[in-house]
Amino acid sequence: MVSYEPLWRTMENKGVTTYALIHKHNINPRTVTSLRHNRGITVDTLEKLCKILGCTPNEVLEFVD
Repeated sequence: MVSYEPLWRTMENKGVTTYALIHKHNINPRTVTSLRHNRGITVDTLEKLCKILGCTPNEVLEFVD
């Protein structure tokens, strides 16, 4: 299973809110909902999040049993 817990920590550390993701960076609100519920996202979305946050995929998601 994928967990986006690292994303929330990274966003907090970098001072980026979900509001900013949606309104400043044009991330679809449904994508934010998917992230909140640990649902799958596209590699394109992962790449966008990494660019926005200046981080690596490891700082966005982790795999858990």
